[in-house]
Amino acid sequence: MALEFPSPTIPAASPAEVFLRYLDYFRSRLLAKLEALPEPELRTSRLPSGWTPLGLLKHLRYVEFRWCEWGFLGRAAPEPWGDQRDGRWYVADDETLASLAAELDGQAAVTRAIISGHDLAEVGQPGERWGDDEPATLERICLHLLQEYARHLGHLDVLCELAGGPTGE
Repeated sequence: MALEFPSPTIPAASPAEVFLRYLDYFRSRLLAKLEALPEPELRTSRLPSGWTPLGLLKHLRYVEFRWCEWGFLGRAAPEPWGDQRDGRWYVADDETLASLAAELDGQAAVTRAIISGHDLAEVGQPGERWGDDEPATLERICLHLLQEYARHLGHLDVLCELAGGPTGE
Protein backbone atom coordinates (compact mmCIF):
# COMPACT_ATOMS: atom_id res chain seq x y z
CA MET A 1 0.00 0.00 0.00
CA ALA A 2 1.41 3.37 -1.02
CA LEU A 3 1.53 6.07 1.62
CA GLU A 4 0.17 9.55 1.12
CA PHE A 5 2.70 12.18 0.08
CA PRO A 6 4.27 13.80 3.18
CA SER A 7 3.06 17.32 2.47
CA PRO A 8 5.28 20.12 3.77
CA THR A 9 2.22 21.57 5.52
CA ILE A 10 1.86 18.58 7.86
CA PRO A 11 3.57 19.41 11.16
CA ALA A 12 6.53 17.27 12.20
CA ALA A 13 8.19 16.98 15.58
CA SER A 14 11.69 17.14 14.13
CA PRO A 15 13.71 17.26 10.91
CA ALA A 16 14.47 13.55 11.46
CA GLU A 17 10.75 12.82 11.34
CA VAL A 18 10.52 14.70 8.03
CA PHE A 19 13.34 12.60 6.57
CA LEU A 20 11.69 9.40 7.80
CA ARG A 21 8.32 10.34 6.33
CA TYR A 22 9.85 10.98 2.92
CA LEU A 23 11.88 7.76 3.00
CA ASP A 24 8.77 5.78 3.98
CA TYR A 25 6.82 7.46 1.19
CA PHE A 26 9.48 6.78 -1.45
CA ARG A 27 9.75 3.14 -0.39
CA SER A 28 5.98 2.75 -0.58
CA ARG A 29 5.87 4.25 -4.08
CA LEU A 30 8.72 1.99 -5.21
CA LEU A 31 6.92 -1.12 -4.00
CA ALA A 32 3.52 -0.03 -5.34
CA LYS A 33 4.98 0.48 -8.81
CA LEU A 34 6.82 -2.83 -8.75
CA GLU A 35 3.76 -4.71 -7.51
CA ALA A 36 1.75 -3.29 -10.42
CA LEU A 37 4.17 -4.63 -13.03
CA PRO A 38 3.71 -8.08 -14.54
CA GLU A 39 6.29 -10.62 -13.29
CA PRO A 40 8.26 -10.76 -16.59
CA GLU A 41 8.73 -6.97 -16.49
CA LEU A 42 10.38 -7.20 -13.07
CA ARG A 43 13.34 -9.09 -14.53
CA THR A 44 13.42 -7.46 -17.95
CA SER A 45 15.33 -4.36 -18.91
CA ARG A 46 13.83 -1.98 -21.43
CA LEU A 47 16.74 0.44 -21.22
CA PRO A 48 20.24 0.39 -22.76
CA SER A 49 21.85 0.43 -19.30
CA GLY A 50 20.37 -3.01 -18.62
CA TRP A 51 18.96 -2.47 -15.14
CA THR A 52 15.78 -4.25 -14.11
CA PRO A 53 13.07 -3.22 -11.65
CA LEU A 54 14.14 -5.96 -9.22
CA GLY A 55 17.73 -4.79 -9.59
CA LEU A 56 16.62 -1.29 -8.63
CA LEU A 57 14.81 -2.59 -5.57
CA LYS A 58 17.86 -4.55 -4.43
CA HIS A 59 20.12 -1.58 -5.16
CA LEU A 60 18.09 0.78 -2.96
CA ARG A 61 18.16 -1.68 -0.07
CA TYR A 62 21.97 -1.79 -0.34
CA VAL A 63 22.16 2.00 -0.68
CA GLU A 64 20.50 2.33 2.72
CA PHE A 65 22.84 -0.29 4.17
CA ARG A 66 25.99 1.31 2.75
CA TRP A 67 25.13 4.80 3.94
CA CYS A 68 23.54 4.08 7.32
CA GLU A 69 25.10 0.92 8.71
CA TRP A 70 28.43 0.60 6.94
CA GLY A 71 28.98 4.36 6.67
CA PHE A 72 27.34 6.14 9.57
CA LEU A 73 27.62 3.40 12.20
CA GLY A 74 30.88 1.98 10.85
CA ARG A 75 29.61 -1.62 11.02
CA ALA A 76 31.60 -4.36 9.33
CA ALA A 77 30.31 -5.15 5.85
CA PRO A 78 31.58 -8.36 4.28
CA GLU A 79 29.61 -7.63 1.08
CA PRO A 80 28.72 -3.93 0.97
CA TRP A 81 28.24 -4.14 -2.79
CA GLY A 82 26.08 -7.27 -2.68
CA ASP A 83 23.69 -5.67 -5.15
CA GLN A 84 26.33 -5.85 -7.88
CA ARG A 85 28.17 -8.40 -9.95
CA ASP A 86 30.80 -7.41 -12.49
CA GLY A 87 30.04 -3.72 -11.87
CA ARG A 88 26.32 -4.04 -12.67
CA TRP A 89 23.22 -4.50 -10.54
CA TYR A 90 22.53 -8.18 -10.08
CA VAL A 91 19.52 -10.21 -8.98
CA ALA A 92 19.79 -13.98 -8.54
CA ASP A 93 17.14 -16.24 -10.04
CA ASP A 94 15.85 -17.22 -6.59
CA GLU A 95 15.36 -13.59 -5.47
CA THR A 96 11.75 -12.48 -5.85
CA LEU A 97 9.80 -9.30 -5.45
CA ALA A 98 8.52 -10.63 -2.11
CA SER A 99 11.97 -11.59 -0.81
CA LEU A 100 13.61 -8.35 -1.92
CA ALA A 101 10.72 -6.28 -0.54
CA ALA A 102 11.13 -8.07 2.80
CA GLU A 103 14.85 -7.24 2.77
CA LEU A 104 14.07 -3.59 2.05
CA ASP A 105 11.53 -3.65 4.88
CA GLY A 106 14.14 -5.00 7.28
CA GLN A 107 16.68 -2.44 6.12
CA ALA A 108 14.08 0.32 6.50
CA ALA A 109 13.59 -0.66 10.15
CA VAL A 110 17.35 -0.39 10.75
CA THR A 111 17.51 2.95 8.92
CA ARG A 112 14.57 4.24 10.97
CA ALA A 113 16.26 3.22 14.22
CA ILE A 114 19.51 4.90 13.21
CA ILE A 115 17.87 8.16 12.16
CA SER A 116 15.57 8.20 15.20
CA GLY A 117 18.36 7.34 17.62
CA HIS A 118 20.96 9.89 16.58
CA ASP A 119 21.25 13.63 16.21
CA LEU A 120 21.29 14.70 12.57
CA ALA A 121 24.44 16.75 13.21
CA GLU A 122 26.30 13.64 14.41
CA VAL A 123 29.24 12.63 12.22
CA GLY A 124 29.54 9.05 11.03
CA GLN A 125 32.25 6.68 12.16
CA PRO A 126 35.54 6.67 10.26
CA GLY A 127 35.93 3.57 8.17
CA GLU A 128 36.29 1.88 4.83
CA ARG A 129 33.04 3.38 3.54
CA TRP A 130 34.57 6.83 3.45
CA GLY A 131 37.97 6.00 1.99
CA ASP A 132 40.22 9.00 2.59
CA ASP A 133 37.29 11.39 3.07
CA GLU A 134 35.91 12.57 6.37
CA PRO A 135 32.68 10.81 7.37
CA ALA A 136 29.42 12.60 6.59
CA THR A 137 26.88 13.83 9.12
CA LEU A 138 23.64 11.92 9.47
CA GLU A 139 21.80 14.89 7.96
CA ARG A 140 23.90 14.71 4.78
CA ILE A 141 23.34 10.96 4.64
CA CYS A 142 19.58 11.48 4.91
CA LEU A 143 19.66 14.04 2.12
CA HIS A 144 21.67 11.63 -0.02
CA LEU A 145 19.15 8.82 0.62
CA LEU A 146 16.27 11.08 -0.44
CA GLN A 147 18.17 12.03 -3.59
CA GLU A 148 18.80 8.36 -4.42
CA TYR A 149 15.15 7.43 -4.01
CA ALA A 150 13.81 10.46 -5.91
CA ARG A 151 16.21 9.93 -8.80
CA HIS A 152 15.60 6.21 -9.07
CA LEU A 153 11.82 6.55 -8.79
CA GLY A 154 12.07 8.86 -11.80
CA HIS A 155 14.01 6.15 -13.61
CA LEU A 156 11.35 3.63 -12.64
CA ASP A 157 8.64 5.93 -14.03
CA VAL A 158 10.29 5.72 -17.45
CA LEU A 159 10.40 1.95 -17.33
CA CYS A 160 6.82 1.71 -16.01
CA GLU A 161 5.59 3.97 -18.79
CA LEU A 162 7.26 1.73 -21.40
CA ALA A 163 5.77 -1.37 -19.72
CA GLY A 164 2.28 0.10 -19.32
CA GLY A 165 2.56 0.35 -15.53
CA PRO A 166 1.78 3.22 -13.14
CA THR A 167 3.85 6.40 -13.20
CA GLY A 168 4.08 9.51 -11.07
CA GLU A 169 3.03 9.87 -7.50
